[in-house]
Amino acid sequence: MYFMYFMYFMSLQDIEKDRVILLGTKGGPAVYPASPDRMPTSSLLCMAGEQVLIDCGLGVAGRLVKAGVDLKSLATIVITHLHSDHYLELGPLLHTAWTAGLRTPVRVIGPDGLADYWRAFLQSMAFDIELRIRDEGRPPFDGLVSIEVIGELQSIGGISMMTCRNNHPPIKDSFALRFDADGKSVAFSGDTAPFAGFIDFAKDADLLVHEAMIAEGVDRLVARVANGERLKQHLEASHTDATDVGRIARQANVKQLALHHLVPSDDPLIIEQTWKAGVQEGGYDRPLHVGRDLLEIVF
Repeated sequence: MYFMYFMYFMSLQDIEKDRVILLGTKGGPAVYPASPDRMPTSSLLCMAGEQVLIDCGLGVAGRLVKAGVDLKSLATIVITHLHSDHYLELGPLLHTAWTAGLRTPVRVIGPDGLADYWRAFLQSMAFDIELRIRDEGRPPFDGLVSIEVIGELQSIGGISMMTCRNNHPPIKDSFALRFDADGKSVAFSGDTAPFAGFIDFAKDADLLVHEAMIAEGVDRLVARVANGERLKQHLEASHTDATDVGRIARQANVKQLALHHLVPSDDPLIIEQTWKAGVQEGGYDRPLHVGRDLLEIVF
């Protein structure tokens, strides 16, 4: 009992500490036995007393619990784009939080089309939801969640969230994010190839969380799958090589850099030093964090 109280107390204290927790760092929707410790994309931003969950890839509920987050505390979720590895578990996460005792509203901000997903999820779970309300006395579920279309500038408590469309074809509504509060700033690239304007968008950020790819690993990855050529074309057109990430971080003058959405994430020949070498080749020589699930970065 004491241990449970202590963990809960610590989680409340941690809300006050400005940090990012990389909950899921694997690029792409599939999970493999070769990398059981990596799940698809999700991150938790704790800033200015707010908790903001960014993306909801497969495994996000379990990762939040492992990070010591009470699911009943969910308040704001931002979805960067409608690829399954970024929003597949949005509905299940919210349903799980509801069954864990969620009673307060959750604001979900994301691209146009996310509301269709939410309506379909509610319909798919209608029997269970209605039964639990009637049989267990739970509050209405759909009324707890509001879906809001992402805009260029939105406020989350004391945080200012700016967005810009990035370069992730064939999806047009794919966004980079920047959060500013109390003189600090954190930028998230989202899934993207390098694009004009992002260096200025991320300028002088205290932390940049950027996706990353290693070309030699991509070649080995696509050699293993039937749709290899098409997959390679997609990866090269819509993602960023680690060396380019280093160049972007250097030119943007960011204080810390974290790599996530790693492609590939399960290649035994690609180790932490491989990622670091790629970034350093791009000229970035400040603090660098190679993403792993549940890595906490204080800024």
